[in-house]
Amino acid sequence: MTFQVGRTGAVTPVANLEPVQLSGTVVKRASLHNADIIENLDLYIGDMVYVEKGGEIIPKITGVDTALRSFMIGEKVKFINQCPECGSTLIRYEGEAAHYCPNDSACPPQIKGKIEHFISRKAMNIDGLGPETVDSFYSLGLIQNTADLYQLTIEKIKDLDGKGEKSAENIINGIEQSKKVPFERVIFALGIRFVGETVAKKIAKSFTNIDELINASKEELINIDEIGEKIAQSILNFFSNETNRTLIQRLKDAGLTMQRSEEERADYTDKLSGLSIVISGTFTHYSRDEYKAMIEKNGGKNVGSISAKTSFILAGENMGPSKLDKANKLGIKIINEEEFLKLIS
Repeated sequence: MTFQVGRTGAVTPVANLEPVQLSGTVVKRASLHNADIIENLDLYIGDMVYVEKGGEIIPKITGVDTALRSFMIGEKVKFINQCPECGSTLIRYEGEAAHYCPNDSACPPQIKGKIEHFISRKAMNIDGLGPETVDSFYSLGLIQNTADLYQLTIEKIKDLDGKGEKSAENIINGIEQSKKVPFERVIFALGIRFVGETVAKKIAKSFTNIDELINASKEELINIDEIGEKIAQSILNFFSNETNRTLIQRLKDAGLTMQRSEEERADYTDKLSGLSIVISGTFTHYSRDEYKAMIEKNGGKNVGSISAKTSFILAGENMGPSKLDKANKLGIKIINEEEFLKLIS
């Protein structure tokens, strides 16, 4: 048994197996996911187990052949209490199955995982850097966090791991180019828990710059489409951490894009600020997605269901009868395409 620590601090138990051919590959390891699954399997070291590939890709243990247990069987498999990398006591959040290492600022795999996420294609997209290079630079003490990347020079790295000057130039050029990455991808690159690409885009459209985001209240965050209590609290927790705030200041000083561009800002208004809008039916002038984008660009919030908090309904042809009935009962205003376009013109 081994336990792996990811960039979010989640600890994943992994079973080491006798090699077995499965769906075209030799499998030596299989995920056990979390403590509950280990307990439900009643697993012992040396057990004969059933393995399958989830989605034909990820090997996982689905059962134990208890009939084949012998007196030579090893100890019962138990989930660990301390991080295998830094020794911190693990925690388990209410309502979650995973255990986490809380030492996010000093646990090596978490630090390296955050840097790897930061440089990935969908985030800062830094050419020339990969997990092996990150591991090497970290081991040599050149980088301890993402901001340290912007302190690297050709001279510092050209003689490491046989890279040579050309390879070093490519890395430094890639780091320099990352300063042009738009605000929404910088937010995604920060690695805030539960903030994926889509949520990062929503955030970038809702705040002019990083300082507005840092100082946002929970209510302001929850008012953003697709952000609920859990994501809002995660964002608040991230920015309340002094280490993270210091890191962001260093990234700002390095020249990363920490605000919406002038072109993006020119497209946005506050004409629908504070309004929650439901879209229903089919439309003539624009598609539903285009209307959703218009609502966001004018400061409004797209919501999927009608409630007493709904400001109005943008209705096209064939509006759902149940929505129409609910709107009438709650006294929610219904407007058509022409009225909406006039409202934001």
